[in-house]
Amino acid sequence: MTASTRITTPFTAESTAAEVVDGIDLTGRRVIVTGGASGIGIETARALAGAGAEVTLAVRDLAAGERTAEDIVATTGNKQVLVARLDLADQSSVAAFTAAWDGPLHILVNNAGMMASPEMRTPEGWELQFATNHLGHFALTTGLHRALAAAGGARVVAVSSSAHLRSPIVFEDIHFREREYEPWSAYGQSKTANVLMAVEAARRWADDGITANALMPGGIRTNLQRYVSDEELERLRAQSAGAGVSWKTPEQGAATSVLLATSPLLEGVGGRYFEDCNEAEPHQPGTRRGVAAWALDPEAATLLWQVSVETLAA
Repeated sequence: MTASTRITTPFTAESTAAEVVDGIDLTGRRVIVTGGASGIGIETARALAGAGAEVTLAVRDLAAGERTAEDIVATTGNKQVLVARLDLADQSSVAAFTAAWDGPLHILVNNAGMMASPEMRTPEGWELQFATNHLGHFALTTGLHRALAAAGGARVVAVSSSAHLRSPIVFEDIHFREREYEPWSAYGQSKTANVLMAVEAARRWADDGITANALMPGGIRTNLQRYVSDEELERLRAQSAGAGVSWKTPEQGAATSVLLATSPLLEGVGGRYFEDCNEAEPHQPGTRRGVAAWALDPEAATLLWQVSVETLAA
């Protein structure tokens, strides 16, 4: 496999998570899905449990997590669906989660996120979208590094978005302390960070047998859009249709996550960005598809990792 070989699969934008994982046996594999009690997180967890994995739903709302776990057990027959509390915006919650994890971890799906919220900050003063979408997942992933390494051939899956096309990492002012806050730019920056973290994790942890890749799940109507008005959502729908992007069901939206988590076609492949179950082409101006060069920039990936470590240590 050369760096220039683009990964393609038999699957498409219409494929579902169940179709992607069909025929794959995950018995004995342990999985964490953040945000596993809502949106595509539910269908990601369901598909992985359906293939025999032990799945932990890492969620803020334990009651919602328990309801989801019961539903997944009922639909898959797999009783190994667990629930644990995780608030990605709260570093003490992340630390408690990683400290409580025992044994190997084969698949980590960093799925949870927030989109285009009003300006909010953590007690540390961090912009909340960046703190939740990136810093929380960064602390979680690095905190679970030993468990991932112990698994042998572990996979990290980072759910990004085409919104990464809206902004690179603005290292001079990540947390909007000087520049005017703009919800979509903040979201876009955090989604670029998701890709860059996968790029750097794949490089740093290759000797541990860990691979990491990022993906765009597609447009799916979930509570991720709770901060987006109906008018704005309709505008986005119209833009998407004009750009040749169709909306997906949650089962279709989860397909690319499940592909990166399980497919033999991705064995040993890391540091890449996928959409519609195939590796994305470079972004072409005027479209909402493809991956921006800034999201795969190895120097930016290394710098973001360093900044993230320093931010969490401060």
